[in-house]
This record gives sequence, structure tokens and C-alpha cells, in this order.
Amino acid sequence: MTGSTPENKTAPSPPPVKHVPESVMPAKPPKRNKYAFACAILASMTSILLGYDIGVMSGAMIYIKRDLKCSDLQIGILAGILNIYSLIGSCAAGKTSDWIGRRYTIVLAGAIFFAGAILMGLAPNYAFLMFGRFVAGVGVGYALMIAPVYTAEVSPASSRGFLTSFPEVFINAGIMLGYVSNLAFSKFPLKLGWRLMLGIGAVPSVILALGVLAMPESPRWLVMQGRLGEAKHVLDKTSDSPTEAALRLEDIKHAAGIPADCHDDVVQVSKRNSHGEGVWRELLIRPTPAVRRVMIAALGIHFFQQASGIDAVVLFSPRIFKTAGLKTDHQQLLATVAVGVVKTSFILVATFLLDRIGRRPLLLTSVGGMVLSLAALGTSLTIIDQSEKKVMWAVVVAIATVMTYVATFSIGAGPITWVYSSEIFPLRLRSQGSSMGVVVNRVTSGVISMAFLPLSKGITTGGAFYLFGGIATVAWVFFYTFLPETQGRMLEDMDELFSGFRWRDSKNKPKSNPEKTVSNPEVEIGSNKQRREDTQSS
Repeated sequence: MTGSTPENKTAPSPPPVKHVPESVMPAKPPKRNKYAFACAILASMTSILLGYDIGVMSGAMIYIKRDLKCSDLQIGILAGILNIYSLIGSCAAGKTSDWIGRRYTIVLAGAIFFAGAILMGLAPNYAFLMFGRFVAGVGVGYALMIAPVYTAEVSPASSRGFLTSFPEVFINAGIMLGYVSNLAFSKFPLKLGWRLMLGIGAVPSVILALGVLAMPESPRWLVMQGRLGEAKHVLDKTSDSPTEAALRLEDIKHAAGIPADCHDDVVQVSKRNSHGEGVWRELLIRPTPAVRRVMIAALGIHFFQQASGIDAVVLFSPRIFKTAGLKTDHQQLLATVAVGVVKTSFILVATFLLDRIGRRPLLLTSVGGMVLSLAALGTSLTIIDQSEKKVMWAVVVAIATVMTYVATFSIGAGPITWVYSSEIFPLRLRSQGSSMGVVVNRVTSGVISMAFLPLSKGITTGGAFYLFGGIATVAWVFFYTFLPETQGRMLEDMDELFSGFRWRDSKNKPKSNPEKTVSNPEVEIGSNKQRREDTQSS
């Protein structure tokens, strides 16, 4: 009966098991779901906001320093402080998205960043500019958290890696737009040029607010609100088959504590489930062993992504190229555009490899390439710094290794961080867990960005990249020993995966147990199937 209250009943019975005979299994993997593809694109456009700010600040700070007579310390703080400000949005986004939904949280992110971009574009002095960055930072924090969560929740398992990597694609697209904006407005008068660079960032947020009107709400959020009819409609449109849509709905209902035999369009769900009550206790105070491992994995991958120095390279690439021997503003900005082209190209390649190769092999290959690139970059910059004459081969190596560094980062560590952290948390903990990952990501980025210039003066620019290379080496060991492969796993299957994971289990992809994957969406998989069979037999 509509309006029934599941929590007043006995414990929910497990959903019935559905089996599909092997003889009717489709031989070919399903085609990509175009509707889910469109939803992922629209949601991921929020990430353009962060990318544009990172890219545009790399060039704008050159002219801000000249116009406002800022010191290197002030410029470093200006560049990195947005990441600290974004913590407010990231921390609030989990609760906000549980209350108003993923969809309207995206609208809120765009509106806040719009206001921040306008304020930065109109800034008459350094203090006003910092206030504009505060407002924009809150919007960025909201956007960073909600885009991968929404995309993971709306995507079918067969293409979740591909679709959930879109936020990183759009971050790179935003960085590229920022670099192009720098080049386009660099010839304008000093007082006008950098203000146009920053103010024009309001345009993507307007497009985002309009585009979100075409998006459905997350089916998992709808189920948490008891709106089963709407959730079923969205799942039917975003799944690879009707059978997969039914299985996804059953799994989400089970996670939300709704009985499997409840087929009403609207039911009442306990406040604890629908609004995230008690989540922080489960995450931080009394986590299960599986949740504890998920937390360490999610926070670790976010920390190492930024601690390896990517934002320092992207933000201060003109300064790095100046150290390498490019003297004029135009040469430096052209080189940063080349960085943007390389970074965006390789992130596009990565999106097609995530669901073919898997997360672990791509991540380990990526970080290995970053270690080698950072070592070569540190060596070449050290040679340039200590040589009285221009060493042309070292200049070439420095420029080339900046390109290989951003390329290897974009092929794995960039997109996989967001894909992985958005898919491993249990449903009830996903919003707040993802928020914590974003907090770690932004704090680390802010510290690295603000410390890079003083660090470069203290141990030289080459020494700074040696340090980043050492951190990347530690990251490779952490990823190898602690992160299981999640390719093809249902989101509701992650608890079982992490509770029994040992690093040797993921040295190779499992081949002997196809039930653990969802390359065939018609077949029930993972711990859900086993759990239900165990419950029924008891």
C-alpha cells in the first residue's frame, strides 16, 4: 500500500534470486547507454569550474602581480587558497545532496561559482579578489563532490569507469579553456586583461544551470527518499537491459532497508536512511573493517594524487618554463597551452581504457610513468640552474618531461582517483565519504600550491620535483598493496570486496569466477547473490 513504512515491519527479507541460464547469455557486451552517457556529461560539466580556475590562474597571476604589486607569498596564497575555501563546499555537499538531491546540488554549485567569478572579475584590490576566491571556492567544493557521486549512481556497471571518469575529463577541458583565455586576453591592457580572464569563468556556470534541467535525479537518492516509481523509471533508462534495471533496483532497495516485495511507487523510509543520520558515526567512530579499509583507500588515493605535485605543475607551469629558459610571457603561455592539449588528449584516451584494462593496471602504470618523469624533470632543472650557460638539451628535456608528467598523470592517477573513490563507499555512506575524499584532495592541493614557490626557493625547483617524485614512489607502493580491482563490480558489492581483500588477490584480474563481475548485466553477481542465497537457506 502506498505510504507504507518499511522500518515498522520486521527485518526486510532479501530480494528473490534471479538466474539467467548460460545458454541465453549474450555473447557480446552491451552497447553504451546513450541516456546515461548524456547524464554523465551534464553532471560532469560542473568540474569545468575547477579546471578553468586552475588554468586561468596560472597566467592571470603574472598580471595580477604586476597590477596589484603582490609578493610571491601573496601570489602563492592567492593561487592555492581556493582549494582551502572549497572545503566548506565539500563538507556541506554531502549533507546538502542527501537533503535536496544530487541534481539541485549541482545547480547550487553553479550558482555559487557564478557569483564568485563575477566578484573576481570586478575586484579592485587584493582583499576583494580574495573574497571572490572564497565564494568561488565554495562552489568548486560542491561541484567536486557531487559530479562523480551522481555519475557513479546513474551509470550501469558495464560502463561506470568510462562515465565516472568524465569529471576529470572536464577538469582538463576547463584547464585548457583557462590556458586559452590567458593567451587570448594577455594582449589586453594590464588592468583589464586579468579581470576578463577571471570574470569570463561565469559563463560555464550559466550553461551548467540550464543543462541540469534535462537531467533526472539519481535513482539511488530517489530510493533513499522512498520514491521507488521514479527510481525505477530512471533505472529503466540508464541500465543496459530491463533485467539489469530490476537487479539494480533490488540491490538499492536492500541497501536502503526496503523489503524486496515492496513494489509501491512511494514508501516511507526512516529518517536515518533518507537523510544520512548516523553516517559520521559509521564512517569515523565505529566503522566496520570493510568501511575502514574503504576510508583508507579513498583518502589515500586522493592524498597521493595531489601530493605528487600535479597542481604545482599546472598552476606554475609558466614559472617552470621560465626556469627552463623560455623568457617572454607569450612563449610561456604558449607552452602552457601545449600542456593543456597533452593533458586533455591523454585523459580522453584514459576514459576508453578504464573499463577495458581495469583500474589497478592503469593506475600503477600511470604512477610509474610519473615517477620517471619527475626524476628526469628534477635532474634537467637542476642542471639548468647550476649551469652558467644555456644547456639546450636540458631545456628540451625539461619541457618534454613536463609533457610526459601530465600525460602519465592523465592516463591514470587523474581520472581513476575520482572513479575509484566514488564507487567504493556503501550507499548510505557515499555522499559523506566522497566529501571527505574531496576535503583531503583540496587540502593537499592547497598546501602544495601555496608551498611550491617557497619550496622552490628553499631547495630549488629541481629539488621540489625530486621531492614530488619520492612521494609518487610511495604512492605506487600504497596503490599496489592496498587497492583492489573494482572493474565491473556492482556498487552494492564493494563491502564484500574490501572486507576480504589481500593485496595478492589483485595482482592479476580474476579469471576463474565470472560471477564477481558484471560484464554480462543479465547475470546476478557478487556478494548480493551469495548473501541472498545464504539468507534463504537459513
